[in-house]
Amino acid sequence: MIKGFCYIMLFYVLGEMVSLLIGRLIPGSVCGMILLFLALTLKWVRPRDVDKAASTLTRNMALFFVPASIGLMHEYKILMSNWVVLLTVSVVTTLLVIVVVGLTEEHLDRKLSRKKGGVGQ
Repeated sequence: MIKGFCYIMLFYVLGEMVSLLIGRLIPGSVCGMILLFLALTLKWVRPRDVDKAASTLTRNMALFFVPASIGLMHEYKILMSNWVVLLTVSVVTTLLVIVVVGLTEEHLDRKLSRKKGGVGQ
């Protein structure tokens, strides 16, 4: 399991470096996940090497939300002064996600139906 944590931390640090190189356009943690995904896909890292560590982190994920929640409470005044914008953005993006997921599902359903030789719904 130590080896798995080392792999995860290595790709996190590599992701942070990539993020710095590209001017922080993409967060380092996201770059690290992409790099780890590529390493797993290219079989540079075996899934069994990171499985236990990843499962442990996933089971304890709630702990990682505590600092973010405290940060939100700390910025209460800023959030309250911009509540209309935050609410609008939340509603619009939620609706956008619902529409995109629905359209994607319909497209994939039609494609799968054609592949099986059936009639789309």
